[in-house]
Amino acid sequence: MNKLLMFMSFCALLWCTSCAKKEEEKEEEIKYLVTSPLKRDTTITNAYVSQIHAIQHIEIRALEKGYLQKIFVDEGQHVKKGQLMFQILPIQYQAELQKAQAEANFVDVEYKNTKLLADSNIVSKNELALARAKLDKAKAEVSVAQIHLGFTEVRAPFDGIMDHFQVRLGSLVNEGDLLTTLSDNSQMWVYFNVPEAEYLNYKTHAQAENMQHVNLMMANQQLFPHSGVVQTIEADFNNETGNIAFRATFPNPNGLLRHGETGNIQMTLPMKNALIIPQKATFEVLEKKYVFVVDKNNVIKSREITIAAEMPHIFVVRTGLNKDDKILLEGLRQVKENEKIQYKFIQPASVISNLSLYAE
Repeated sequence: MNKLLMFMSFCALLWCTSCAKKEEEKEEEIKYLVTSPLKRDTTITNAYVSQIHAIQHIEIRALEKGYLQKIFVDEGQHVKKGQLMFQILPIQYQAELQKAQAEANFVDVEYKNTKLLADSNIVSKNELALARAKLDKAKAEVSVAQIHLGFTEVRAPFDGIMDHFQVRLGSLVNEGDLLTTLSDNSQMWVYFNVPEAEYLNYKTHAQAENMQHVNLMMANQQLFPHSGVVQTIEADFNNETGNIAFRATFPNPNGLLRHGETGNIQMTLPMKNALIIPQKATFEVLEKKYVFVVDKNNVIKSREITIAAEMPHIFVVRTGLNKDDKILLEGLRQVKENEKIQYKFIQPASVISNLSLYAE
């Protein structure tokens, strides 16, 4: 019986020793990957919601009152500069022109008779000058009547695309009534708002030619095949939003872009001595970004950071870290504040270049 008890005690001792050894080995096996921020020059691409406008977009309005007699174009049609678009019934203005021409002819005869008399010293030079003034007035009235008659023909002021009609054939239109709109889509003006800090970054590097070029991501998430150039920045910031408006000009040779579209401008800018960390090394609490920093005693502590820019898989840190800090790369959900850990340090350049390798 004593031998049996001794054997059982010996087995229990072996089991406890084995468990303790396994537990110790398990603790030794848990090593977290740790890295540091990478400091280097890089470029960032910022995206801005944009509004797309035709380089010329105007309203076509009636210049005279009358019935719309003819429409020579169609909605969505390309028209050429000077092409006849609308005809307003010209009967009244034709009659006014004929009346003015008849009056001018009558006054012209009077002037010629007065001139003959003046040449014979029968009438004074003042009377001849008065007849001449009447003739000039009559000719001016003819010119005015011709202009009014010309206003009954509405022609395209430039090459462009017709919008939908605001009136129909036979409609009575008054002077100033909207007929349609016309857009010149050969080039497009794209407007977007830039925050103050990013505006300052842009102006700092605007001397470099490649910094003025931007790209356009269209509403279907396809990149517009032609790049644009930032040509205009508004004079003042919007005090309510802290933004300033930029305008980029894009060529539109195939007419793909139309007035009123939306998209996203992508503008690339360089960043000097940027502090870069993997996105996977961060976590979020109440919309604030944090990382776990490992101190000299291998104890982890959370630290809030602010983000200057976001790129695929990485963040550019504005504040909260320096290049010598050690941050936890993986296992963020497995550790606790003030916990002492064992870790393996990975060089930051290797981490950044192999992010997919270290993805959880």
